[in-house]
Amino acid sequence: MTVQQISSFAAGEWLAPGAGARNIASAITGEVIASAGNNDLDVQAMLDYGRNVGGPALRKMTFHDRARMLKAVALYLREHRQAMYDLSFDTGATQSDHMIDIDGGIGTMLVFASKGRREMPDGHVYLDGEVEQLSRNGTFLGQHICTPLQGVAVHINAYNFPVWGMLEKLAPTILAGVPCIVKPATNSCYVTELCVRLMIESGLMPAGSVQLVSGGLGDMLDRLGMMDVVSFTGSADTALKLRSNPILLENSVRFVAEQDSLNASILGPDAEPGTPEFDLFVKEVQREMTTKAGQKCTAIRRIFAPENTVQAVIEALSDRLAKTVIGDPRLETTRMGALVSGGQKRDVLEKAAIIGQEAERVFGDPENFNVDGADAEKGAFVPPMLFHCANPDAAKRVHDTEAFGPVSTIMGYRDVDHAIELVNKGMGSLVASVITHDAEVARQVAIGAGAYHGRLYFNNRDSMKESTGHGSPLPHMVHGGPGRAGGGEEMGGVRGVKHYMQRTAIQGSPDILSAIGGTWVPGGTEIKGPAHPFTRTFHEVSIGETLHTEPRTVTMDDIEHFANFTGDTFYAHMDQEAAERNPFFPGRVAHGYLLLSFAAGLFVEPNEGPVLANTGLDNLRFMKPVSAGDSIKVRLTVKKKTPRNEEYGEVRWHVTLTNQDDEMVAEYELLTMNAY
Repeated sequence: MTVQQISSFAAGEWLAPGAGARNIASAITGEVIASAGNNDLDVQAMLDYGRNVGGPALRKMTFHDRARMLKAVALYLREHRQAMYDLSFDTGATQSDHMIDIDGGIGTMLVFASKGRREMPDGHVYLDGEVEQLSRNGTFLGQHICTPLQGVAVHINAYNFPVWGMLEKLAPTILAGVPCIVKPATNSCYVTELCVRLMIESGLMPAGSVQLVSGGLGDMLDRLGMMDVVSFTGSADTALKLRSNPILLENSVRFVAEQDSLNASILGPDAEPGTPEFDLFVKEVQREMTTKAGQKCTAIRRIFAPENTVQAVIEALSDRLAKTVIGDPRLETTRMGALVSGGQKRDVLEKAAIIGQEAERVFGDPENFNVDGADAEKGAFVPPMLFHCANPDAAKRVHDTEAFGPVSTIMGYRDVDHAIELVNKGMGSLVASVITHDAEVARQVAIGAGAYHGRLYFNNRDSMKESTGHGSPLPHMVHGGPGRAGGGEEMGGVRGVKHYMQRTAIQGSPDILSAIGGTWVPGGTEIKGPAHPFTRTFHEVSIGETLHTEPRTVTMDDIEHFANFTGDTFYAHMDQEAAERNPFFPGRVAHGYLLLSFAAGLFVEPNEGPVLANTGLDNLRFMKPVSAGDSIKVRLTVKKKTPRNEEYGEVRWHVTLTNQDDEMVAEYELLTMNAY
């Protein structure tokens, strides 16, 4: 068998293994299949290359530029995923496991690409929150902005997801405008290396935006500074060692940790045998125990069920586990492959023995199980093992020892408060799930356990067909957790992007804030256009361009006609005496939506032109009632422009309605799609 030479990609060059390289064995056969590592890597050159080449190139791009790049890279990887599938089998993963890792990673990139285009500006500054008025007359304002860190992100990833583990960190980092140095776990780095090769070969990413360390980092962490970030996934012990690095502490280097944790699932007291929830619970637990051979940071390690259903859960779960075919992951019939290595197998068995000091093994015998198409002794195979702890209150090791494999422990609880107490004994997890059809049970757990868990997953008969599963972190939602889980956060949409940016408070005049944020701030300079703004294309209108309309008087006939025409005969518009008793109104007043309709009539340009559609209205507020005899006028200002595709872009207009005394009546933001 040819031994693969797994290279590093450093400062723009591929470097083969060298001094300090270590062998990597197949999880299936135990034979050496690869070699990785090079103690002679010039880590300072890598850092300099990222900071001085990759960073400036990425920061020249807008958020939308980077989002489009992420999409293109993801689609390129999708075209070449079969090669990654083929290589991944030697990690012990099955075809369905590959889809979670490889397809899941590609899908995560696509989500971040989409969110970058939809939720971030086509610019270089991200506005974080609304403008704060810091002065009486609005000439001195404040706002928070986010800009990219001007360093590198060092990503230290776990072995269990060599592709997803890299891409779920890389996507928000690149979108933020920060270059990455990726260090995968050596046991599965050959899959990561192929993925990085594909990204580099695509030619879609600027030089220096991604580098790869196959093997050890050397003293790279000792060379990091205030602009750099370390994002780590792995064991709590390793995280503690890394984050305690004196240089990281001295330079206040951001350290994001996603650690192993004792994730749990609770069977609700309403979910008795025979209910859809009971069957769902058993299915979820079995899936989480066997997917990736239990090597998931979100896998269910502790199972909680009402005391009177514990035996029924054990029997039902044992039946499902008994049908799990263990074997060579390349076989179509295999449902659970091997652990990643012989060392991991030894670790899992050692941890299972520790759990066995407080719990009885009720399913699975590591000394006696069948493996299809492979040698159980040569490969890193273990069977699913289910333990039962009869006294979870007195137990300690079942709540603090994680066997990172297909091992889980079931425990009984007396009531919901007891279940919450037990689930929180893990002292922080990535996810806890509750299978219940009782919304009050869900509410109790959310209030009582939310602070201990990064994600709470509720499922029942209503959502089970579309739910993504207990163990599936989604790019839209935060992934991380408190305490034992590391105290960090990843993904979560734009939240994850902001981990690689600096939030800065800016203060100044409306014009200063407008110029920095690329968004017109009320009080800023108004630009008078050469013609009605609705007659001009997306590129022709300018931010700050403003139209002031003539006034229109509102009559009682207008109010009554609108009420009769729409059916909105609310008393404040139709009953003088009742309206006068209302502390908000002086008497009968105009409908708010009548005012909006009149506003549109005042500022609209009726002829065909570049305005293609009105697509929304945001942040509507009514500040002062309008009575019959009052007049209104409109100020329409281009607040923000966002390209959407090759034909048109979105224009966000700031709209204010004022009365005859120049008092603000209403304010909102209008969204239109304008042709280029």
